[in-house]
Amino acid sequence: MSKVRRFITAGGTLFCALGIGFLMQTNAKQDKEATLAPEPVEASLLQDEVSPADPSGSDHVEISDIQLTAATGVTPPKAAPQPKTLPEIAITRAAFDPATGAETPVGDLPKEEPAPEFSCEFNLTATPAAAAMVTLDLEAPCMVNERFTLHHNGLMFTAATDQDGMSRMTVPALSKHAVFIVAFANGDGAVANAEVSSVEYYDRYIVQWQGQSGLQVHALEYGATYGEDGHVWADAKRDMGIAARGEGGFIMRLGARDMENARMAEVYTFPTLTAQKPGEIDLRLEAAVTRANCGRDIEAQSLHISGTQAPVASDLTLAMPECDAVGDYLVLKNMFNDLKIARN
Repeated sequence: MSKVRRFITAGGTLFCALGIGFLMQTNAKQDKEATLAPEPVEASLLQDEVSPADPSGSDHVEISDIQLTAATGVTPPKAAPQPKTLPEIAITRAAFDPATGAETPVGDLPKEEPAPEFSCEFNLTATPAAAAMVTLDLEAPCMVNERFTLHHNGLMFTAATDQDGMSRMTVPALSKHAVFIVAFANGDGAVANAEVSSVEYYDRYIVQWQGQSGLQVHALEYGATYGEDGHVWADAKRDMGIAARGEGGFIMRLGARDMENARMAEVYTFPTLTAQKPGEIDLRLEAAVTRANCGRDIEAQSLHISGTQAPVASDLTLAMPECDAVGDYLVLKNMFNDLKIARN
C-alpha cells in the first residue's frame, strides 16, 4: 500500500470515529432533555398538524403556530378592613402643684360596731298576789308564738308565748314554797320560785285533762241552786277579790283551749279559814256530751289542796254516751267531798 492510501485510510477511520462520537453525544443529550421535559401538550391545543418527516431522512421535526394558554390562577383574598385613624386630640398638660404632693393625715378610721347579740336566755319571774295567787312573767325571745307546759306541784296546763316571746299568767299556788316550771317541746325551759304564806287559808279543788273533755266544776255555795248567786262555775266564775275578802269562792280555767290536744285545768278556790259565815259547799263535776267526746272514754285527774296538807290526787276514766246524747250532761257528785265551813 502506498503512503497516500495509508493517509486516506487513516483519515477516513478518524472521521468515522469522530462521527460516531458526535452521534452518541447528541442522542445522550436528547434522552436527558426528554426526561426533564414537562408533560406533553394536549393535541387540542395545537392549531396545525405536525408536518410530515423530511423525505431526505433527517430526524429534525419542525412545530409551528403553537398558542400557549395560562393556567387558571387562584383569586387572592381581599385585604382585611383597616381600622379608622383616630382623630387627633390635643393633650392639655396640667400644672403640677407641689402642695398636693404632701402627705395629709387621714385621721382615725371609724371603728366597726359589734353586731347586736340576740339573747336566747329564758327568764321566769314569780310574784305573789292576793288570794294565794302568783303572777308569772315569762321572757323567751327565742320562742316566739311557741306553746309550752306549766308544771306546779302536780298541776299541768298548756300555754303559749306571744309574738315577742312573752307570756303572763296568774296561777293559784298549791304550796307555801311554790316552784313553777316552764317546759318547751324542745326541752328548753325556765324555773321560778315564790313564797306564798297565805296558801294555808284556802281550799282548792282542781280537775285537769287533755283535749276536748267537756268537763266542768260546779260549786253550790251555802245551799244555792243552779243559776243562783251562789252557783259558781265557768260561766259565773267571779274573781279572786271575793275570795281575798272572805265572801266566797271563785273558779279559774287554765290552758289554751284553742290549741290542739292542749292540757286544761279548772281550779275552784274557797277561803276556808277566812270565810265570813259558816255553811256548806256542794261540789260537783259535770261532763257535757259533745261531738268531740261522745262515744269514747275521757280521762281526767282531780287534786285537792287543803291548808298545809299534802295534795290528794285521784284519776278518773269516764265512758261518755253515744252521739245521740249530744247536749246532755253527766253529773258526778262523789268526785269531791263536800266542803263544810265552820264558824270562825
